[in-house]
Amino acid sequence: MQTIYDFTVKTPHGEEKSLEDYKGKALIIVNTASKCGFTPQFEGLQELYDQYKSQGLEILGFPCDQFNNQEFDNMEETLEFCQVNYGVTFPMFAKIDVNGDQAHPLFVFLKDRKKGILAKAIKWNFTKFLVDREGNVVERYAPTDEPQKIEKDLMTVF
Repeated sequence: MQTIYDFTVKTPHGEEKSLEDYKGKALIIVNTASKCGFTPQFEGLQELYDQYKSQGLEILGFPCDQFNNQEFDNMEETLEFCQVNYGVTFPMFAKIDVNGDQAHPLFVFLKDRKKGILAKAIKWNFTKFLVDREGNVVERYAPTDEPQKIEKDLMTVF
């Protein structure tokens, strides 16, 4: 059975990274954008990361430019924006597509495991997926769901 650990992603500098490196950790995987109305959610995500990292939480951010071009073209700008404005220290990865023919296989997998309310497609930036320590997708959260909503579910994956 396929799990999250079967995928590789690219770091902001283009190096391949296996998600197997996160085996045994609870994950929140989120498609992000720097110029979105939901961008302030970086703050809540960072708070969760700070509070639960020692218990085995990792948050993996994937910048996406598919929704009204709300991401910088330059990856360095994205990283700097996240760090300077929201203090982001959790891992950020290379920009990806989450829908369509060019969708990253990771997000195809996530969407297959947890469909949205009316559709499988990701509707906007800051769709969040909670993954347990065994690599199973446990829950999907809408862009409008604040990161604090995930906190109660974290206890089920630790």
